[in-house]
Amino acid sequence: MLAGARAASISQSELENHDVIKERVLHGLLFASACVAVLGLVLIFAFVAVRGVPIFAKAGVVQMLSSTDWSPMDGRFGILSFIVGSFAVTVGALLLGAPLAVGAAIFLSEIASPRVRSIVKPAVELLAGIPSVVYGFFGVIVVVPQVRALLGGSGFGLVSGCIVLAVMIVPTIAAISEDAISSVPRGFREGSAAMGATQWQTIKNVVLPAARTGIVDAVVLGMGRAVGETMAVLMVLGNAPVIPRGPSDPASTLTSIIILDMPYASGDHQTALFGIGLVLLLLSMSFVAAIRILSRSRKAR
Repeated sequence: MLAGARAASISQSELENHDVIKERVLHGLLFASACVAVLGLVLIFAFVAVRGVPIFAKAGVVQMLSSTDWSPMDGRFGILSFIVGSFAVTVGALLLGAPLAVGAAIFLSEIASPRVRSIVKPAVELLAGIPSVVYGFFGVIVVVPQVRALLGGSGFGLVSGCIVLAVMIVPTIAAISEDAISSVPRGFREGSAAMGATQWQTIKNVVLPAARTGIVDAVVLGMGRAVGETMAVLMVLGNAPVIPRGPSDPASTLTSIIILDMPYASGDHQTALFGIGLVLLLLSMSFVAAIRILSRSRKAR
């Protein structure tokens, strides 16, 4: 019996050691996956920076960022109009699309019946799979004529770009926000209802604050798509290298000028496009940081 107990003890010890090894291997794999993601970002940033920084040294950082004169063939590389265009169309798309997406997420998770949810949710998610060029065609055929009729002008401009981008970011923000809202424990809702709160009061004062982090993450991802979108914006924005003075004026973005000029660019012109890519990365990071800081400051209050 003593020998059997000793054998069982050894067997149990071996199993525990085996589990420890498996946990360490899994921990190492997960850590390596995280490192690969971070390393990928660092390498992309380093590659774009190495190719783009020389143009800032040659043309001057202040000159490039403060000038609207984009004439690469003449050695003038002012990109202020592209920065303003990217900022304007991204903020406009978020202002239009984010409330709509969060509202759809609240409806799907808190209000819709299972039957309605089974129809609406796949329809919203399907929007994410539509190619951006199709959104561009929709903008050219449907949005641009309506904007032209309402605001005048050619119809190709900031309003058209913001509307098309807003539709494009809705499924991303809605899907992630809906998951965040649904993950709020049921007990939160029941406790609020037990205290006499209405459904809307529960959603506003309990569910949404509890799901704030997930909703912010959804908005950040939607913003990332808006900043980096090229084809749809290229088709409806007008692509004029000027600072728009009104909502119906044409504009151009950092992404659109890259896709338009890259096929024939060379020398300093090509280097300037890499410089624009670097500015685009920094602008996107600044947007993400601003949203994170704003969210944390509100949470602290």
